[in-house]
Amino acid sequence: MATTTSSEDAAVERIPRHSRKVRLFHTATYLITLPLIATGWWLLLGAEGHPSPLSRLTGIADARLHVWLGRALAILVIVPLVVGWRGIATFLRETFRYDRGDGRWWLRWPAGSLNGRFARHEGHFDPGQRLANVVIVGGLLVLTATGIAMTLLHGGHTFAMLNKVHRITTLVVTPFILGHLLIAFGVLPGYRGVWRSMHWGGRVPEDTARRVWPGWAERTRTKPD
Repeated sequence: MATTTSSEDAAVERIPRHSRKVRLFHTATYLITLPLIATGWWLLLGAEGHPSPLSRLTGIADARLHVWLGRALAILVIVPLVVGWRGIATFLRETFRYDRGDGRWWLRWPAGSLNGRFARHEGHFDPGQRLANVVIVGGLLVLTATGIAMTLLHGGHTFAMLNKVHRITTLVVTPFILGHLLIAFGVLPGYRGVWRSMHWGGRVPEDTARRVWPGWAERTRTKPD
């Protein structure tokens, strides 16, 4: 039985989705962002006087840990600006693209997320990913900028304004990050298998690619030798 299963797994054709550099950057981003958001919400809910589980684990106060994580994210943001200009250009082009039929994709998305019967689209990212890219990436940039700016100020009108923007952005970004996690963990049946695009070699089964990214899959599918 084990031999048969292994043979079947080996026979599944997989399509390379993301390069190793992209996967490493993605991993570093969520390893910083998830505890950053967790400590941010801990502070936002007024629990600063009560150490969070992460604070107790690290021995670092939540406020200080939040600041350090924010600075780490700021440093990480510089990496693609220095060595990944081509990747940034591709990411922006695919994120802000619009094709005929994208509206139909949105209409069928609620059912598609459960049964996998998405409407066709032609992009590297589906329309939902494009929206999430804008909100998550844009939101994290705003959070990083406002957070660092607040560490350089000590009260006053500007600090209050930045704090308000920081809080509102947190409220907007968090649901999208949670949604991203639901998709990545395969909680929504229509997206099962997509986690492989960022893990274990970055190769997704061809049936998953055709289901979630049909246009991209047709353009880049692995050809037989």
